[in-house]
Amino acid sequence: MSGDIQLKKIKKILIANRGEIALRIIRTAKEMGIKTVTIYTDEEKTLPHASAGDEAICLGSGPLKETYLNQARIVEIARKCGADAIHPGYGFLSEKSSFAQLVSDNGIIFIGPSATSINLMGDKKSSKIKIQELGVPSIPGYHGDNQELKVLSQEAKRIGFPVLIKASAGGGGKGMRIVHQESEFNEALEGAQREALNAFGDQTVLIEKYITSPRHIEIQVMSDKHGNHCHLFERECSIQRRYQKIVEESPSPAVTPELRAKMTAAALKITNGINYIGAGTVELILDMDGQFYFLEMNTRLQVEHPVTEMVTGLDLVKLQILVAQGEELPFKQSDLKINGHAIEVRLYAEDPDNDFLPSIGTIKMIGQSTLHHTRLDCGYIDGNEVTIMFDPMLAKLVAWGENRLQATELLTQALNEVVFLGLKTNRDYLKRILNLAEFKNGLTYTHFVVTYSDKLKPQKKCKEEMALAIAASLFHSQLSGKTKKELKSNCVWTRLAGFRNI
Repeated sequence: MSGDIQLKKIKKILIANRGEIALRIIRTAKEMGIKTVTIYTDEEKTLPHASAGDEAICLGSGPLKETYLNQARIVEIARKCGADAIHPGYGFLSEKSSFAQLVSDNGIIFIGPSATSINLMGDKKSSKIKIQELGVPSIPGYHGDNQELKVLSQEAKRIGFPVLIKASAGGGGKGMRIVHQESEFNEALEGAQREALNAFGDQTVLIEKYITSPRHIEIQVMSDKHGNHCHLFERECSIQRRYQKIVEESPSPAVTPELRAKMTAAALKITNGINYIGAGTVELILDMDGQFYFLEMNTRLQVEHPVTEMVTGLDLVKLQILVAQGEELPFKQSDLKINGHAIEVRLYAEDPDNDFLPSIGTIKMIGQSTLHHTRLDCGYIDGNEVTIMFDPMLAKLVAWGENRLQATELLTQALNEVVFLGLKTNRDYLKRILNLAEFKNGLTYTHFVVTYSDKLKPQKKCKEEMALAIAASLFHSQLSGKTKKELKSNCVWTRLAGFRNI
């Protein structure tokens, strides 16, 4: 143990987040004997995270800048309730270097990397420059300060079309445009800059070569304060809709042991090179020739971290806490191995068959998977209201199998059970993805849902299915007044629900 690093046992954590990730953090904290404090808004009083911790503080009502994005208020709450650490979860303030710095300046442990690392890797431009210095492969592009139209146009021609325009300070697909030919460039640039300015207050863009038929591969990394840097192998997150991941798995069906060794070595070169601390994800683009390029680094826990936990047997939140309080990682790289295969799908309150229109309303009942080696991370319970105020993700469902086929089949079965009665969801759409031959054959590229959009449309029901759908509708009409126990005692409810998102 390094003599200059002080151990500070964490006794109480304030969770600066909500929903399923707040519940996820609470679960590990309880196992470690650590007390938790949750925050919630007036509209969330009945949501499980509002009462799952040892203490709960109401933020009142108002826009996000006054609640979950109010840095000074959250730190003040932590001070008043005696929390000695803050876990930001993901989203909200998790990648705000100013928040990490404010937490540290107030003598509170930030369960995450340093503000310096967040700032460096949070900006696409500065991160690309840094990883080039470290010798990590990067996509050919322009990351310069000169943002004049003439210069950007010339750089696009130098790189060669198609190119990708990206907001330097952006994420989630905002401020991003694919330009296939020179005549489209000026209009695409104007749209990207306008969107970037509205979303991030910064219209700076970078231009990169657009890789056709790419896969999105990410390496989970974990580092401590003693200079130990390990990787927890890769996840593939290629299946996305409008740049948002909807299916994630580990390991990737496209990554060979030799390629894995090269990718993970590149990721650790980055964590070593920036003296990283905590959990992080190095995101890479893999082309059809097996060449990979650095995309970005997420300096936080990822939504899809459960698939890594299921194939490694590790608790990533526990590791975050141990590292934050100054302990060394409890393993060496040689101790780690991939065990089996895990796949995660994200369940959203939306209607895929109606242009993914958001769905709101009351959740009448949530189905639970009865299958072994499955995991449901959900931020709702029966009777909760789903509104448009927050992200439409309802839950994450994960399945583990000894191989990819087994994991796929188990996850499909679990989706039959995990219904959200009362809302339209993307559950059937996810089942269609898992049942496509292209998915089963590992042809998972980032354009997957666009390429196979026709195959992912709902299929015409046979007579038997139509009869079951009618039965489901009749069953639904009898839900009123029934208790959850009474409903579940009906052995056909899950089968019927599979034909209708009630």
